Amino acid sequence: MTIHSDTASEILNAEPPEYPMVRASGCPFDPPPMLGDLRAHAPITRVRIWDGSSPWLVTRHDDQRALLADARLSADTTTPGFPYDSPVVAQSTNQLSSDGSHRGAAAPAAEPIAFINMDNPEHARQRRMITSAFAIRRVEAMRPAVQQVVDDLIDDMLAGPNPADLVDAFAMPVPARVICEMLGVPYADHDFFQTHTSLLAGRTTTPEQALQTFAELAGYLDGLIGERLVAPADDLLTTLAEYVTTCDLTRRQAVNTAMMLLFGGQETTANMIALGTLALLENPDQLARVQTHSGDADLIASTVEELLRYLSVPQGGRRRVALEDIEIAGVTIRAGDGLILANDVANRDPAVFDDPDRLDIDRNARRHLTFGFGVHQCLGQPLARLELQVVYSTLYRRIPTLRLATELNGLPFKNDAINYGVYEMPVAW
Repeated sequence: MTIHSDTASEILNAEPPEYPMVRASGCPFDPPPMLGDLRAHAPITRVRIWDGSSPWLVTRHDDQRALLADARLSADTTTPGFPYDSPVVAQSTNQLSSDGSHRGAAAPAAEPIAFINMDNPEHARQRRMITSAFAIRRVEAMRPAVQQVVDDLIDDMLAGPNPADLVDAFAMPVPARVICEMLGVPYADHDFFQTHTSLLAGRTTTPEQALQTFAELAGYLDGLIGERLVAPADDLLTTLAEYVTTCDLTRRQAVNTAMMLLFGGQETTANMIALGTLALLENPDQLARVQTHSGDADLIASTVEELLRYLSVPQGGRRRVALEDIEIAGVTIRAGDGLILANDVANRDPAVFDDPDRLDIDRNARRHLTFGFGVHQCLGQPLARLELQVVYSTLYRRIPTLRLATELNGLPFKNDAINYGVYEMPVAW
């Protein structure tokens, strides 16, 4: 369904459009155009998702910020009415949250898989256990180590075949090596966990595949936590193991947190590295400024924020369910109603960002919602920012002739995944 209406009433009286929506051909960096129509004419409206239900879709930036800060919305995936991304997520969440189907101590029935899908006070309790590891000062102290990772991978790429796949040779290994070091996961096993996290991120993965994948990855991490219970080390797995020892976490909860960190620490950042590079290659004036001013920390930080705004790698919106009736923007959302907050179109809201469809690394883009807002905003955002700053200040300086080695429209974009990006990206120099 494509909307060409100029009036909100025609949109609201139509059948709810299907969500997620299709991007326009030839515009891989932009949100689906229908989202912009809805933001302009029906910013809070019903949409139909895979299971036939009709949650509310929220498209305006300020409405999303208000709702994300509202304690009357729940992130708990076990709450009736929660609008799951896909049948895989629904079935996997419901089975894994209730049957303890991987090694480790069983948690209470109907508990969300990870604390990011819990509400306070339990969300805050578990989040506090690892917050210090992602404190800005502590993350900033990692900059030399991240710089070394980036330089080593660029050395390897330059010494290897030309053209090369930027995703496989660089974008995936950078965050994988960093989060493995933080967690204490052997990078030698990266093929195993990257394959498994990619399957969990795919919308075409079947529920049976997802359950098997989750069980295998959880069993792997459970084994590592078991090792830390016997032989502690200086890593986050040891921190989680210590909370198991003190009974502040069940072993299953510790495994779920480790899996969340391993998944979140590589998937979104890897996609941002590749997609951000592609966006700069397609905007050579912006790329030239990054190359010329690669030593300007402020410009590089601004570049990171603008690319986070412009690209919005998480696709499919943030999912919530109302615990009470909520009035917002003239719409009544009833208790039990599901909501989808589409951050990609909010990040292109002209009420907040001038000329929002233009990539402008000099703009102040810090109000973007890529990392969310409120108590559930991304815990790892300082680490993601650091990694992207090091990548964007280094890659194009060290390989100034970097170019796409294929046609843009020939790239395999991740339209079928939870996080947007490219499956592969041939580059030459």
